[in-house]
Amino acid sequence: MGRFTLPRDLYHGKGSLAELKNLKGKKAIIVVGGGSMKRGGFLGQAEEYLKEAGMEVKLFEGVEADPSVETVMRGAKMMQEFEPDWIVAMGGGSPIDAAKTMWAFYEYPDVTFEDLITPFSFPELRQKAHFCAIPSTSGTATEVTAFAVITDYQKGVKYPLADFNITPDVAIVDPALAETMPPKLVAHTGMDAMTHAIEAYVSTLHCNYTDPLALHAIKMIHDYLKKSYDGDMDARAQMHDAQCLAGMAFSNALLGIVHSMAHKTGAAFSGGHIIHGAANAMYLPKVIKFNAKNQEAAERYADIARFISLPGNTTDELIESLIEELRNMNRMLNIPLGIKNYGEGGLIADTSIIDEKEFLDKLPTVAELAIGDACTGSNPRIPTQEEMEKLLKACYYDAEIDF
Repeated sequence: MGRFTLPRDLYHGKGSLAELKNLKGKKAIIVVGGGSMKRGGFLGQAEEYLKEAGMEVKLFEGVEADPSVETVMRGAKMMQEFEPDWIVAMGGGSPIDAAKTMWAFYEYPDVTFEDLITPFSFPELRQKAHFCAIPSTSGTATEVTAFAVITDYQKGVKYPLADFNITPDVAIVDPALAETMPPKLVAHTGMDAMTHAIEAYVSTLHCNYTDPLALHAIKMIHDYLKKSYDGDMDARAQMHDAQCLAGMAFSNALLGIVHSMAHKTGAAFSGGHIIHGAANAMYLPKVIKFNAKNQEAAERYADIARFISLPGNTTDELIESLIEELRNMNRMLNIPLGIKNYGEGGLIADTSIIDEKEFLDKLPTVAELAIGDACTGSNPRIPTQEEMEKLLKACYYDAEIDF
């Protein structure tokens, strides 16, 4: 038996933020990040719409990129004191992911973070509040997914939390919010969305309900990401929809080891973070090569190449075309091809912020953690410890793989 879960209501198109006026409740808390929503005027609009709906409104501001366990607990405490019946999260993936996790601790103050790490182990939510997600970036699609990623900085580990309970009740996908994104963010979130769609299409849990969403998202991202990066706002609006379609696919088909590797390398090194979308962009071509040893996965990668009109007569030729096209997209978007050229902010550099010796010293541990990541189970080919170490090294040095 399969399951396909989405928000009950999804409002999309310019001006859809105004749908907040129609929410029914007494109190709403808005969870936001570092200030772009305030500077763009969207936070003020959201407050006014909720007040028009007759609600008392409180703000939880300052959720950091890669939100921490500590931030989640602070937000949950505010919710426990304020007692909202709507949690409205707006901004990038970070404030929405943080708010999803706060929601669990608000409704169940005695639950522990360790309780939630096991996939699909959340308690039954919606006992106190419903959840509305409003994305401002075009990548994570957390507004329609059953996932959140929270970082334990003391352990240097990103935890992907998974449970259909945290799929939002309402998603508002208003492209006006995405117009504020700088080009680098467009690039990283866009390649995150591409990875979502490709991993969902080859996942061992793909089905007739997820395949059309994944393929159409891949085509839209291939057609519109570079134009969005160059400042075309019509393309930016198309990308906002495309990333949401990719999210619908992967929330139900799950992901693979590109995300496992990105989760476990993101906060592992002292030189700085490997930004999630950039990590996915660097690792995806290597993982396609690795997964293509599985015949079903190989045929599905070839399907993708055909669907976006890449050259090739054989399955192998089509896979190589797909790999090279993704590498070309990285080049056009100023994303490194390997960690050895990963500079500050995820830009291409001669010298990486990730020290080679530290990377090699930590390689066995990072590889072990990546294999144990929640996303590994639905990958078409499960790597051994030795294979995961080889994969990660290939991603560091941008080396060819054949194993």
